[in-house]
Amino acid sequence: MSTSRRIKAFAACAAVLAVTAASSATAIAADPEPFTRFQNQQVDWRACSLGADDEIGRKLDAAGADCGDITVPLDYADPGGRTITVAISRLKATDTAHRVGPLLLNDGGPAGPSLHMPVTKSEVMGEVAGRYDLIGMDPRFVGRSTPLDCGWDLGSAPLRSAGADLAAYREEIAVARELAGQCERAHGDVLPYVTTRNTARDMDVIRAALGEDSLSYLGYSYGSYLGEVYTQLFPGRTDRMVLDGVNSPEFYSQTMLRGTEAANEAALRAWASWAAARHGTYGLGTTRGKVLATVEHILDAAAQEPLRIGDTYQLDEYVLPFFFIGGLGSDLDARRADLATTVRVLARAADREPVEPSEALAGQMEFLLTGAGSAPAGQMTAIVCGDVAQRRGAGSYWRAVEESRERFPLAGPLANNITPCEFWKRPAEAPTVLDNDVPALLVAATGDPRTVYASAEAIREQWPSSRLLTVEGARQHGLYGEYGNTCIDQRVNAYLRTGRLPARDLTCEV
Repeated sequence: MSTSRRIKAFAACAAVLAVTAASSATAIAADPEPFTRFQNQQVDWRACSLGADDEIGRKLDAAGADCGDITVPLDYADPGGRTITVAISRLKATDTAHRVGPLLLNDGGPAGPSLHMPVTKSEVMGEVAGRYDLIGMDPRFVGRSTPLDCGWDLGSAPLRSAGADLAAYREEIAVARELAGQCERAHGDVLPYVTTRNTARDMDVIRAALGEDSLSYLGYSYGSYLGEVYTQLFPGRTDRMVLDGVNSPEFYSQTMLRGTEAANEAALRAWASWAAARHGTYGLGTTRGKVLATVEHILDAAAQEPLRIGDTYQLDEYVLPFFFIGGLGSDLDARRADLATTVRVLARAADREPVEPSEALAGQMEFLLTGAGSAPAGQMTAIVCGDVAQRRGAGSYWRAVEESRERFPLAGPLANNITPCEFWKRPAEAPTVLDNDVPALLVAATGDPRTVYASAEAIREQWPSSRLLTVEGARQHGLYGEYGNTCIDQRVNAYLRTGRLPARDLTCEV
């Protein structure tokens, strides 16, 4: 699984928080002169590959894309000060007679690299892709853009569970405080500017540097929040907009999965039924209840003593639930099989048998348990904390964990646990408030365990001019081009082709 998809699967939980015009956005409108050098810059387009090991770059080059860097202010309130770069890719329109303009793409996260997306999305778009310049972007401090790494090592998983008891939770408080401190010591001078609002401002610099009056936009999960922020800060500068895995304001907080507990537990039960029907393959139990008992046994064993996987890795009660939640982001057979294969290994480890991880599991553990995942984990945390961090008091998280644990034994302690945001500096800007109406196409599954369906309904109500395209009964996060649903793919392509939204909200069958 690529870093981008891993981040999206595990942590795509950010929700549309609202948006008020920031002082620097107002300054841009009132006095554009300080920003002229950014808006009028010429992009130095070049080949994308950085070497033989650069798989993404080679695929972009093979598709005929090119890459470049956009220079933007670190702090938009100080455009004459320090600058950073944002990496972009471009797959130019081939159907020039029907060219619409640029379609900027975001894969979610937060902190999901999106440079690769012109290649992956052109596949589902088919002939419609030729009408757009497809623009991939690694958001500020992500991927090939100016980097940020908090220097986290063990325990740097972006989402951790609270543990089985108060003593375990007290260790989590210490971990969250230390992670926040490490990031502040490493990057305290830039952390106030690692925000969604500034990424949205970067998008508008990209628009101007491309010589365009408006952008079309396709954003998944957290990418829907980013798109919402852009429409609020820069009204009238969007053309066709598709938000897939839609977020709403109440779900965008420092406890990123809070509110998704019921959907994740429902997804766990559905997966358990699927695994029980394949007991002969995975050996996890012949009924849903027996499979769930296997999961409970694994979690209980990790709480008593970390599970040893191979000679290198140990999974404790804080990180282990992350593997289950991460595997529940899709109800496609292949994704369910991946989780079942992992659980089979974990079940043997819970019985204290010697086990070796699969290649995929070893990669996940390396990402979560070592410095290999430090940069993406820190970037994601910095964005969320930079947007909405607030001091709640350590006791408030524990009370929420205990209140949710009985109903949601897996998801509750994870979704409500303390995070480094509790010890972060307060955001430089007030949280954004959404008060606009945008004619967008919203795409959502009723059983989405990351951005729950109620989020899509809330944004549909917020934007009366939008239309909601629903897949009834799917437990899937990310639909267009990712679920193999012909109805969804065709409806989105029709909108991108014509610019006309459906006359009413529509439903597609699984």
